Amino acid sequence: MGRIILITGGARSGKSHFALQSGEKLSGSHCFIATCPAVDEEMAERIERHRKERSAQIWETIEEPLNIDEVLVEGTHEVYLVDCLTLWINNLLEQCAAKSIDCSESFLGTKAERIVRTVEMIDATVIFVTNEVGMGIVPGNALARRYRDLVGLCNRLVAGAASEVVLVSCGLPIYLKK
Repeated sequence: MGRIILITGGARSGKSHFALQSGEKLSGSHCFIATCPAVDEEMAERIERHRKERSAQIWETIEEPLNIDEVLVEGTHEVYLVDCLTLWINNLLEQCAAKSIDCSESFLGTKAERIVRTVEMIDATVIFVTNEVGMGIVPGNALARRYRDLVGLCNRLVAGAASEVVLVSCGLPIYLKK
């Protein structure tokens, strides 16, 4: 049975760095699942900075914007780091819009629960990185509110199944569940 660790925090809080350090302390082969596509030059630069932070000797990188569960079930690694769920949800929203599918809470909940069930079936530790987006102001448009709500739902579902949940603030880990 797999083990879930959820690491959350605000933008630039240090959560990805903390996740890498945590993953590198675990034994076994390591796989980094990157959910962010390089949609513009600035994002490509961010991706490159993240890539340089992790050691190629330790981490195999798989870029997968949508089908995290498939990578996990087909993989052979003992440690996975998924960075990040918030971009995965963004990718789902874009895919739904392109296919005229309603990306409802039910739809997203089913997708998130499928990932959790997949982790339960494999023999690996999976570290998920996500943003805490619900602590700020209420967004001024419907799409931004839906995104915030979907991220909150996903975070709750994954945190509920996690053996460990860490909030990173100002680079400091605060253990919410251990």
